[in-house]
Amino acid sequence: MNSIALTEPTAPSHIDTANRKNLALLIQLRWMAVLGQVVTMAIVHFGLQIPLPLAPMAMVLGALLALNALSHLWLRQHLHISSQALFSALLLDVAALTVQLYFSGGATNPFTALYLLQIALAAVLLPGRGAWLIVVVTCAAFVGLIGINVPLAVRPPTSLLRLHILGLFVCFVLGAVLLVVFISRMSRNLQERDTYLVELKRRAAEEDHIVRLGLLASGAAHELGTPLASVSVILGDWRRMPEISQHPEMLQELLEMQAAIRRCKSILSGILMSAGEARGEAPVVTSLHRFLDEIARDWSDGRPSGTLQYHAGSGALGEDVKIVADPALKQVVTNLLDNAFEVSPGWIRLNAERRGDMLRMEVLDLGPGFTPEMLENFGKPYNSTKGRRGGGLGLFLVVNVIRKLGGSVSAHNRQPGGATVTVELPLAALEYREKDRG
Repeated sequence: MNSIALTEPTAPSHIDTANRKNLALLIQLRWMAVLGQVVTMAIVHFGLQIPLPLAPMAMVLGALLALNALSHLWLRQHLHISSQALFSALLLDVAALTVQLYFSGGATNPFTALYLLQIALAAVLLPGRGAWLIVVVTCAAFVGLIGINVPLAVRPPTSLLRLHILGLFVCFVLGAVLLVVFISRMSRNLQERDTYLVELKRRAAEEDHIVRLGLLASGAAHELGTPLASVSVILGDWRRMPEISQHPEMLQELLEMQAAIRRCKSILSGILMSAGEARGEAPVVTSLHRFLDEIARDWSDGRPSGTLQYHAGSGALGEDVKIVADPALKQVVTNLLDNAFEVSPGWIRLNAERRGDMLRMEVLDLGPGFTPEMLENFGKPYNSTKGRRGGGLGLFLVVNVIRKLGGSVSAHNRQPGGATVTVELPLAALEYREKDRG
């Protein structure tokens, strides 16, 4: 049996994307920390003539450089970054800072205030437990540095206070700048993630609404099937009655009624097929050209001649391809044509063309166009100017069906009047593949 996937293509989670961006920022911050430590060590050791154990401190800098290089490679190879990875990165930074402080005076070093920068980053990036663990680790490290450190040999001793105040000022400026720059960028990443989660919740609510509408439409289709069948039988009996068959005008009206009944049955069958209830019917394989031609021809039946101008063909659509005739897509195009016909009963146009691997369809009308509010909320339920209860659900269903197929729907007003609704859909969502046969 032939099949076609109607689900959206999977995409990386925006939660992981935010973590990736934030880990990249931590790597940038570590590069700046290495550069800052090199400058500080050079000023203290050579400028202020305060001897430092340069060899072990240089080894720590080398370890940070190696860690950053490995972090870059690891970030390229992993799409999903967890909170544990961010916690490990912050923990390694705290460890490196602690070792450097141990070799440069311990708790007496004014740069111990940089612990607060690590805590601030943890508060922004990590869940509550991880942030509190960083607090515990930094506090334990600070307490340990009080008694365990390599003292600075500052002469005369009276200059120690002046150097300490100067160091506090430099640390304060450095911490303030880094907090503003990096915390704001990390917060922006987290806001983008939260916005995406809100959008996911909105889509889930819309899809739940679609399910309810589908159940309602399916139930209505079942209920209407019986009376339509009864009316069809009655019309067939009337057609054979001499009182009608011998009067051409009455017979013509009866034939039009039978055609309307057949159209109603076809619409109900489409609803049931879209709801997945057309049991025993295999998907129909057809060509792209024929599928679009049938949509235009079926919609034009029963409407004034010349109302629909359909423009498509080998030149616009390119080489014909086999597709699985999707009732949902046919219903989408029919819905757009019906909406355009309501506001522009004298003229509407359907353009279809192929752009690379995308199928592009445009429905144009000469109506009053969309209001700014409708364009802003295009595709949302109950967004309509028709003034009747339940209006706007047609476009709502159109947008969601096309989104499920991996495409997009947009609308804009035309000059000097009218509107255009554009549907763009990847042909891969419809294309028939021999390997799908089962």
